[in-house]
Amino acid sequence: MLACWSVIRYLFMARALAPEEKIVQVSKDSIDLGIVVTDEKAALGFYRDQLGLEWEGELPVPGGRMYRLKCGTTVIKLLKPNRTPEAKPAAGGIVGGLGYRYFTISVPDIRGLMAQLEAKGIKPTVSITEARPGVTIAMVTDPDGNTVEFLQNTGSK
Repeated sequence: MLACWSVIRYLFMARALAPEEKIVQVSKDSIDLGIVVTDEKAALGFYRDQLGLEWEGELPVPGGRMYRLKCGTTVIKLLKPNRTPEAKPAAGGIVGGLGYRYFTISVPDIRGLMAQLEAKGIKPTVSITEARPGVTIAMVTDPDGNTVEFLQNTGSK
């Protein structure tokens, strides 16, 4: 009897994990990202003016105002709430806490990008580093302490 339950459990798990079944049916080739900010002017200065993300627009949302920027097909949604939350991002960079700690923007020339950002006064929190063969990364921090990773992949994907 125990063997029978083991087979049933195996078949159930195999069905539950079947690769041909997708629970989430996506309609876009990327995800969008919402970032709660304390100072929308500083955040726009960083993401739009210094990083050069494309301005999409702004709109009122329940509880605040949203500023939308394009990064490829991703929309970065900066949310300035009417009341600034007391909690701040956990200190310590990407290993300073649990949860969403950073997001990655793939770029074709990480060295050129980082030189441009440093010329604008943006200091890397992680200097240009080879993460693994063919993959180079660097990280910066936005005005609210959120980490943005830049990645250049010159290896096979």
